[in-house]
Amino acid sequence: MILARLALVAALGTAPFQCASDPDPERRLEDTPAEALWLLAERFREEGDAEARRTTLEQLVERYPTSREAERARLALDGREVAPDPPAERAESGEAPPSDG
Repeated sequence: MILARLALVAALGTAPFQCASDPDPERRLEDTPAEALWLLAERFREEGDAEARRTTLEQLVERYPTSREAERARLALDGREVAPDPPAERAESGEAPPSDG
């Protein structure tokens, strides 16, 4: 019985060391919800669907007001167009670069 208690205490004592701290944003495998909404809004812009883009940007600002993408969305909604993501960011997100044709 004492051995079982010692094993439990040892296991619980090391648990905090097993949990990862803040993940490296450069190694993320998934977009945040705000990033996904921004990418969707950009896709609507590329397709020429202004109404869908505006609705998506408004939803982004409403749901994720403190995100970096929300700031970009506010600028776009105010008519101060934001440059699309650089090709490196698109490649990391798995999005194909725009075609020249």
